Amino acid sequence: MDQPKIERLLRLMMLLTVNNRYTVNDIASRLDLSVRSVYRYIDTLREAGFVIKKSDDHIRIDKSSPHLKEISELVHFTEEEAYILKSAIESIDENNLLKQNLKKKLYTVYDYKILAETTVHKKDARNVNILIDAIMEKKQVVLIDYHSAHSKEIRNRIIEPFLFTTNYIQIWGYDTEKQENRLFKVSRIEKAEQTSSSWQYEAKHTAGKIDIFRISSLESRPVKLRMGLLSASLLTEEYPLSEKFLTKISDNEYILETEVCSYDGVGRFVMGLLHDIEILGNDDFVDYIRKRIRSLKK
Repeated sequence: MDQPKIERLLRLMMLLTVNNRYTVNDIASRLDLSVRSVYRYIDTLREAGFVIKKSDDHIRIDKSSPHLKEISELVHFTEEEAYILKSAIESIDENNLLKQNLKKKLYTVYDYKILAETTVHKKDARNVNILIDAIMEKKQVVLIDYHSAHSKEIRNRIIEPFLFTTNYIQIWGYDTEKQENRLFKVSRIEKAEQTSSSWQYEAKHTAGKIDIFRISSLESRPVKLRMGLLSASLLTEEYPLSEKFLTKISDNEYILETEVCSYDGVGRFVMGLLHDIEILGNDDFVDYIRKRIRSLKK
C-alpha cells in the first residue's frame, strides 16, 4: 500500500474511534474521497480484524476490535497534549522544511478540535464503555448510587449522556428528573446501566464550557489578572492552554484575560501566588479571594 493510501487509512481510523459520530458521507467529505472509496477502506479495516458497527447511519470501530486499545494509546492525544505538540512544532524556524513536513503529516491525521481521550481508570472502565455505547445508540442510562458532591446524596440518576470531557473524567448528561443539563463525575458513579428507553430530550442537550483551569460549568465569567514572570511561567507549565490568553507586556509583566467557569480553579492558583498577581477590574473575584483569606485565619 502506498503512502497516500496509508495516510487516508490512518485518518479513517481516527474518524471511526468510539467517541466520534460520522456517516459514510461525512467521512467521504472530510477525507475528500468518493463514498465507494470509503467503503473499500472500511473493508480493508475489516480484513485487518477490526469490527465495524453501524447505528443510525453512523459507523465506528467497535471497542472490542483487536489491538484498538494499543493503537489508541499510541496515536491519541488529549487537548493539552495536542496543544503542547502543536506549540513545539511552531517553535521550529519557519525556513526549516522539517517543520512543514511535520505540520502536514500531523495535521492531516489529527483534528485538534476533537478531544482524543484515552486514559481511563481501571475501576471506571466498565461504566465509561456503557456510557459510550449509550451515546452512540442514543439511550438513557441509570447512574446507580451516584455520589453528589453538592447535595451530599447517594442515589440513582436517570440521564441522557451525550458528551465526555477530557480523559473521560466527567460526562455531560441531561438529567431527566431535574430537566436540565448537568455534569457528572465518572468516578462518583457506582454503576452505570443502559436502559431500553431512547433519548427524549435530544433538542435540549447542551454542553457547558471547560476553562483553562479544567473547571466545567454551563456559565462563565470574565477574569483579568496582571502577573509577574513567576506566576505567568507557573501558569503555562501547569495549565498549557492558558498560553492562548496570556499577553506579554514586558519581561516581568503579563496580562491574563479569559473566561472561567467558577472562581474555584483560578482562585486556588491565585491564592498560592498572591505576591505576584494583581486582580484587575473584578470586585466579585476580589471578594472571593478575601473570603478565602479570612477563612484561613479562623
